[in-house]
Amino acid sequence: MSGKITVLGLGPAALDQLTMGVYKQLKGANHLFLRTKEHPVVQELEQEGIEYTSFDTIYVENDVFENIYDQIVDRLLEEADLHGHIVYAVPGHPMVAERTVRLLLEKTEEGKVKVNLTGGQSFLDPLFSTLKIDPIEGLTFVDAMDFDAEHFSFRHHLVICQVYDVFTASEVKLSLLEHLPHDYRVAVVTAAGHKDEQVNYLPLHELDHSMEINNLTSVYVPPVDSLNTLNHTFPSLRKVIKELRGPGGCPWDKKQTHESLKRYLVEETYEVLEAIDNQDDDHLVEELGDVLLQVMLHSQIGEDEGYFTIHDVIRGITDKMIRRHPHVFGTEKAGNADDVTAIWQEVKAKEKGEEKTASILSDTNQALPPLLKALDYQKRAAKAGFDWPDIQPVWDKVKEELEECYEEEKKASGDLEGELGDLLFSIVNVARWRDIDPLIALQRSNHKFQQRFNYIEQKARSMDKHINDLSLEEMDQFWEEYKKFSHKEGF
Repeated sequence: MSGKITVLGLGPAALDQLTMGVYKQLKGANHLFLRTKEHPVVQELEQEGIEYTSFDTIYVENDVFENIYDQIVDRLLEEADLHGHIVYAVPGHPMVAERTVRLLLEKTEEGKVKVNLTGGQSFLDPLFSTLKIDPIEGLTFVDAMDFDAEHFSFRHHLVICQVYDVFTASEVKLSLLEHLPHDYRVAVVTAAGHKDEQVNYLPLHELDHSMEINNLTSVYVPPVDSLNTLNHTFPSLRKVIKELRGPGGCPWDKKQTHESLKRYLVEETYEVLEAIDNQDDDHLVEELGDVLLQVMLHSQIGEDEGYFTIHDVIRGITDKMIRRHPHVFGTEKAGNADDVTAIWQEVKAKEKGEEKTASILSDTNQALPPLLKALDYQKRAAKAGFDWPDIQPVWDKVKEELEECYEEEKKASGDLEGELGDLLFSIVNVARWRDIDPLIALQRSNHKFQQRFNYIEQKARSMDKHINDLSLEEMDQFWEEYKKFSHKEGF
């Protein structure tokens, strides 16, 4: 294909907002195409006797916007090839929120069709005047079709353009409500700078109630200046942690080190496990926040010492997840969970540059609690083929280790500690065979013991006694009483 396409901007609304150069080219065009005639200036152009062809029929015939834009661009290229030179006019400025122009430039980047751009006034200029805002203070400008509130800073002016119907306004509202209060004041601006300009300030939750919404509508979200409104965002959390450890911050936070915080990370992790066991979502939210606090504190210490920042932490885990999921982010295939595990282990081995002579057990995390380390050792050994053919020998091993514990108990100088360790190791193997987490199993038993013992204490208090005043027989009676009650209630 060959030819030339001149792209003109029709300005924000009225004929008197067109530049003289654009007006002359519109008047002199032999083959004029408009993306849409739904623009205030078009009626005035018609009164001037300017003839055109619009692409509005393509909008009617298609439901998907990308298809619409592709069809418009393909049609423009065909017309340019046919006529040699055509003029394509779009609302506002050609390079402001005009996807067809971007697609046209991409498709003609290495072709024979030449594209010239002549900018009209964009709708942003009258919008700034109408709202009395200065973009130098920081401005985010986005198409409603691409809007995702997760990606924007609410500390700056936010303009969302092409909010052309109630459905789009509703989608924008729902996205904003994930971050802003329902009564946050926003502005709905239609036909900025035109004699029919409409500006409505309203609470966010009423955004899609406005009756002035059309293809000239934009939504303006003022910058958030409240200290606590954005407390749910990552930048706010990072700022708080930075200030806690900065000049004038908290003495306790400022003196912490990686070593001093170790115990808190362990404690908070167990708090998370407890919340999960109790199926308490509110508690889980709180405890996950406490774990996140530990991550932020360690990262801030790293930044203060000049070694790493939270961005290094996030980049590392993001890169790792992408590398270890080539079946999602690459070309590999995984039909089931076993395939995924195999891919994960293969990628992990490549990352660590493991040699064939390295021990299978060498990659086990040495900081794991002993029960979990035993489980990990057994899983790795089993994958290498070092395992019983069925579970019966596993139970036999438990009995054997238990007998050896009895024997060591009888000896004055026996190694009971070592034999108890072997017994625990063999019990962990039973858990592995039955796909039971030994740590969780032990936690459940601890919980049962706590509940039953608490019941004994309650019974003692009901008798105006201290638990120390109860006989062993009374304690055992209450223990069995609660045991029967808990079984009956399904505890």
